[in-house]
Amino acid sequence: MELKNKKWTHDEFYAMRQDVLQQWPTGAEVDFDEAVKFHESIPAKKHFAKRLVKAKKNGETLTQPRAGVALLDEHIALLNFLRTEGEADLLPSTIDSYTRQNQYKEAEHGIEESKRAGRSLLNGFPAVNHGVRGVRKVIESVDGPLQVRHGTPDARLLTEITLAGGYTSYEGGGISYNIPYAKSVSLEKTIFDWQYCDRLVGIYAEHGIEINREPFGPLTGTLVPPSISHAVAIIEGILAVEQGVKNITLGYGQCGNLIQDIAAIKALEELAEEYLDKYGYGDTFLTTVFHQWMGGFPQDEAKAFSVISWGAAAAALAKATKVIVKTPHEALGIPTKEANAQGLRTTKQLINMLADQPFPLTKELEDEIAIIKAETRCILDKVFELGKGDFAVGAVQAFQTGVLDVPFAPSKYALNKMLPARDNNGAVRLFDIGNLPFTPELVDFHRKKIEERAAVEGRSASFQMVIDDIYAISKGRLVGRPR
Repeated sequence: MELKNKKWTHDEFYAMRQDVLQQWPTGAEVDFDEAVKFHESIPAKKHFAKRLVKAKKNGETLTQPRAGVALLDEHIALLNFLRTEGEADLLPSTIDSYTRQNQYKEAEHGIEESKRAGRSLLNGFPAVNHGVRGVRKVIESVDGPLQVRHGTPDARLLTEITLAGGYTSYEGGGISYNIPYAKSVSLEKTIFDWQYCDRLVGIYAEHGIEINREPFGPLTGTLVPPSISHAVAIIEGILAVEQGVKNITLGYGQCGNLIQDIAAIKALEELAEEYLDKYGYGDTFLTTVFHQWMGGFPQDEAKAFSVISWGAAAAALAKATKVIVKTPHEALGIPTKEANAQGLRTTKQLINMLADQPFPLTKELEDEIAIIKAETRCILDKVFELGKGDFAVGAVQAFQTGVLDVPFAPSKYALNKMLPARDNNGAVRLFDIGNLPFTPELVDFHRKKIEERAAVEGRSASFQMVIDDIYAISKGRLVGRPR
């Protein structure tokens, strides 16, 4: 099949499905009709999409951690602990690295070694190896809405097994789970493979089963300007809803400047609704997710709690529908369940304290929203033009030409020409525009912002600013000032 943003027919989908289910023996456990019946039995309080609808209606910001271990009972115990001790509203199953690379034999070995060791030797939950029956046990044993979170370029079998098992939300996308995660996987392949995943969600929707989909917003998580992540999120949203997805959550990774972060969430929601409506997808239910700081963390736990709290405050004031929560062990490796619960409770307290405090729509905030929208429109409209009216084709062309670019991405399919740096107030701007299709006015805006900071610091604008900013938060500041 040729890559294009067009809903797959049932014949096109089912022609590929048998090969997908034969990738690993547990694929044989997938029974779509039985899965639909199981989904119909899931109570509303454990249904991810329904919980998001309720949260948006009530103006809530829900909390969700990342978490996953190798063994079934331990994974269930971990999630229930985060639900009770961490007061998490939504729960994840973060998938292990072997499964993300479709290395199911290695994942199986990791399960066996974990059993012998008495602790998880994998950095996540190997859902494909546990199969539909194992996944179903998680769904039945955990009292909360569950989402699959991972980082998989080819997630087709993982999607089949986890949705058949009863997960009601699924994260990822053909751009956001390629460019920041893989070096040598083509965008054509990942966008195509993710169309399969989205078409499967669409077929569930045709049977009355609404599954939430969430592209991965933060991308590389390192000084990603809002317009870059917004453009990718909206493109992935359009690709998903074309395949029949009805409930979608678009995300953004915290940059650290409060005005910019609040503006980013507001601009993302407004722009996404605008573009979905513009291209004929106005019946999509849209929510937003704010990811707490994805860059380097302080090793000191008390300082790490400050970073977590700042992310919680930004998410609450921006009125994001949910927030992905970090832990005070972020700089040290995989956190204990206790540390994970601490990050969740810290975030919950901040959200509750700010629930009745709207952030005023100041001129500064309005200006930032306008800048983000203008930049994002420049990119999206150029992608559409490059694809001759097709966002799937246009996305591939855009990355080849640098019209879309992601800072510090490992993928050889990204141009990696643009470079971000902070302005004098800590907002993420562009030190080097690269090939982004900005207007002369926008290019001049970024140049002036970087020059303003350079003048205050008494140094020339240079690549050293970029380096300083990458490490700043882990060293106790937002802006990487010379010492």
